[in-house]
Amino acid sequence: MIEEYSDAYAATHGRFTVVPAAYVLLRRGDEVLLQLRRGTGYYDEHWAFGAAGHVEAGESLPAGAAREAREELGVGLAPGALEFVTLMHRTDGSGRPIEQRFDVFFQAREWAGEPRLMEQGKAAGLDWFPLDALPAPVVPHELRVLEALRAAPVPGITTFGF
Repeated sequence: MIEEYSDAYAATHGRFTVVPAAYVLLRRGDEVLLQLRRGTGYYDEHWAFGAAGHVEAGESLPAGAAREAREELGVGLAPGALEFVTLMHRTDGSGRPIEQRFDVFFQAREWAGEPRLMEQGKAAGLDWFPLDALPAPVVPHELRVLEALRAAPVPGITTFGF
C-alpha cells in the first residue's frame, strides 16, 4: 500500500522516492567494528559498518539503527547511545527511485552485550580495526565516512555519486 502510494504520488507530482537507511559503527577508542559482507549480492567480500539497513515504515532513524545493531550484532543500544556522524545523500546515477538514498550514519561507544555475527548468511567475518589501518576493500560510500572520521571533523551532510 505504501509503495503504491509512493509510486502514484511520484507519477502524479514528478517526485522521486528517497530510501532512508541507518548505519551503526561501534567504536572502541580509535578502533571500529566492521563486518565482511558475503552472500548478499551487494558488495560481497567488502568490509562494511557493523550494522546497517533500511529504516522500516513507521520507524524512526534511531529506532531503526538500534534494531539493526540488535539484529546484526546482537547488542543493545540505549536511546542516548547513538551519536550522529553524517547524513549522506547518495545515488548510483541510474535515476531509479530505489537509488535515491539518505544514509544516516551513527556511532556508538557504549552498548549492552558482546558484538557477534548474528546473520551468518550475510557476512563472513566481524573484526575491530584501527581507523588508520582499515582493511581493503571497504564499501566505497562507507569508506568515505570512515576516512572523514579519521580526518575529523565530519561534515553534517555529505554526498556520494553526484
